[in-house]
Amino acid sequence: MRGICISKLAFLLLCAWILLGPAASAAKIHGNPANDLVALINGKREASKLPALRNSAGLGCMALQYISECMATGAAACSSDNTVACQPPEAHITEVYAADCGVELPTVDVISGRLVGCHRERAGPEDGLQAVLASAAGNTSSNSKANATEAAALAVMRGKEHTQVGAGFDRAHRHGPFFWCLLFSSGSANSTFLLEAGGKGIQQTHGCFSAPDRTSCSAAPPGPRLVGAAAALLLFLFHFQFLLVSY
Repeated sequence: MRGICISKLAFLLLCAWILLGPAASAAKIHGNPANDLVALINGKREASKLPALRNSAGLGCMALQYISECMATGAAACSSDNTVACQPPEAHITEVYAADCGVELPTVDVISGRLVGCHRERAGPEDGLQAVLASAAGNTSSNSKANATEAAALAVMRGKEHTQVGAGFDRAHRHGPFFWCLLFSSGSANSTFLLEAGGKGIQQTHGCFSAPDRTSCSAAPPGPRLVGAAAALLLFLFHFQFLLVSY
């Protein structure tokens, strides 16, 4: 009888691993996709014999706020053809997002370009690049009349006026689309968009942004249903084990 109980417990544990394992791993983002996207942008610039851009944590955090505002508008923010259907006011970038991130006010400078994109299924940096290329329309600076073409987005990325760039990455929920944003600036790379608190700024609770020392991402945590199911299963297994020991 005891052997049968142990076999049942092992079977239940196997079921838990099969049912919850893939769901949990599907929500996990490996590394920092925002840093990977910046590295990809710089690689393409260097291939065009352009200088690499400084990876700015301040700009990256502001890029994260940009897509957070888009995601707050609901599912319509990412259209069926994987393009971002939202465009927050440009004034929000420097007047709202900078404060949300803890960027030192005197260091806020010019935003010389912006690109945003989304993808409903893929989260890799190459996918992020294709997403921002596909969403070129209306996502450059306010003075630009660029058309919705890949060439327009490439022109922004290869802009000779840029000195630094920041990337943001997030997911609306565990099954929602992935969002990307790139913010470029022509300000001094060493004295603009500096974060308070010794470079840490205000802690962000979701998503990730580019910065050399940020190697992980908190985007798309397991949803409440998954957490609840896991808790219930663990409680059941604990109770089952208690009965087994008592026996």
